Amino acid sequence: MQLLFRQRFFSWFDNYDIFDQEGNTVFTVRGQLDWGHRLEIYDKLENHLGTVKEEVFTFLPRFILYEKDQPIGVIQKHFSLFRPTFSLDVRGWKVHGDCLAWDYQVWDPAGNLIMTASKQLFQWTDTYVLDISNPQDALLCLMIVLAIDAAKCSSGS
Repeated sequence: MQLLFRQRFFSWFDNYDIFDQEGNTVFTVRGQLDWGHRLEIYDKLENHLGTVKEEVFTFLPRFILYEKDQPIGVIQKHFSLFRPTFSLDVRGWKVHGDCLAWDYQVWDPAGNLIMTASKQLFQWTDTYVLDISNPQDALLCLMIVLAIDAAKCSSGS
C-alpha cells in the first residue's frame, strides 16, 4: 500500500492530507493547540482514529502514540552525530533513517520491512511517500512518520 502525506500549504497548525495511490483522501491530520505538538488523525468519514502527542519536558523530542484514546507506544529521538536516531517502543519495531533525515525504514523484530518513508524534495510543503507492506499497519506507520516530522520541526532540522 502506498500513501502520499502532504502538509497543507495554508494552515496555522500542522494540518495534513493523506492520499492513496488513486488520489483519494484516506486520512486527515489536524494539529491542535497544546503544549508541544498534538496531531489528531481522522478517517475520511471524520472518525477520530488516533493521536500523536509530544511530551514537552524532555531533553529530546518524545511522542506518545494513541489509537483512539489508548496509548499504544512511544517514539523518541536520541542524540547522534551523523544520522537521526529514534527508538520505537511499539510491537518491537525498529526505525532506521538516512544521514540527511529524509528517508526512513521501519523493521519488525524478525527483520521484515514494515514501511519505507521518503521525503519528496522540491515541494512547497512537507511531502512524504509511505510504502507500507500491510495495509492494516497504515495508521501506526502514519503516526511514526508524523512523530518523526514533528521531532525534526522541534529540533529545527
